[in-house]
Amino acid sequence: MKAVIVGCGNIGAVHAESIRRLEGVSLCAAADIRPERAASYAEKYGCRAYASLEEMLEKERPDVLHICTPHYLHVPMTAYALQRGIHVFCEKPPVISEEQLDALTRATAEGPGRAGFCFQNRYNPGVLFIRELLASGRLGKVKGARGIVTWNRGEAYYTQSGWRGRLETEGGGALINQSIHTMDLLGVFLGKPVSVEAQTANHHLPGVIEVEDMMEAYIRYADAAACFYATTAYTEDAPPLIELSCEKGIVRMEDPEVTIIWPDGRREHPETVRKQALGKSYWGSGHLDCIADFYRCLRTGERFAQELDGVRDTVRLMLAAYRSAAKGGNRETL
Repeated sequence: MKAVIVGCGNIGAVHAESIRRLEGVSLCAAADIRPERAASYAEKYGCRAYASLEEMLEKERPDVLHICTPHYLHVPMTAYALQRGIHVFCEKPPVISEEQLDALTRATAEGPGRAGFCFQNRYNPGVLFIRELLASGRLGKVKGARGIVTWNRGEAYYTQSGWRGRLETEGGGALINQSIHTMDLLGVFLGKPVSVEAQTANHHLPGVIEVEDMMEAYIRYADAAACFYATTAYTEDAPPLIELSCEKGIVRMEDPEVTIIWPDGRREHPETVRKQALGKSYWGSGHLDCIADFYRCLRTGERFAQELDGVRDTVRLMLAAYRSAAKGGNRETL
């Protein structure tokens, strides 16, 4: 299969490294509005460089487009490719607004191509272990959960990008950009969200960014509730924490570490497979497995678990959390 990438930044490099480790897939080209970045990619990965998505798709006619661009471009670029029968593997977030969700729903239904979305943390070894643990029944039902993300994003992160920190182009901050994966995993463990109450703040960069640097939310699921907190005002990029309180014990994950706490106080530290992250360690180690699974599904015709229907609950929860925060924390029903 022929693959191309649009967006030659840090996350694009993770996709390029993943592609060249896959059998039967070749990276043919990369495009970026900064020609020097595309040229750098072309030299490093042995592919051709373009200054526009349209020219690249017209000349290369690839099987798959990897979208690693700023958030606001994800939906229009996805729709453009799908309409031309090109499959899409798109970085998070799938959308930044209700209107974009409607547009993406139409594009994925009408276009002959297939689209997958990168929620790579679902493939992290600790996540897979906990899913198996819950399925085994050893811990009983999940009663409640908490998800905590404390990272650092300073002024330069926003001012040097040209698009981060602006609602129109990023869509939000600490939630949509840094902690959507943790919110997604709460749904993986707890099921379909029912409602959310959320509040946001900008504690450390007022006057610099339009988006939040903190969100706290109370999320109700069918049989449990989760407390969620995310900030980019911490001094470090600490491993995200997810803890599940169950009938027969507690399981806690600070990737890649997993701890089971039994009612008698005994702590179990199960060994999970250690995998090297292709990008920053706090992005998780699942990119290669996620991308490989997408290509496998294209070859076999199977449904990829992270097509739009497979991530829609997370997208709707994210948008509802922002609506709730805009209304002062009112409950939003999904």
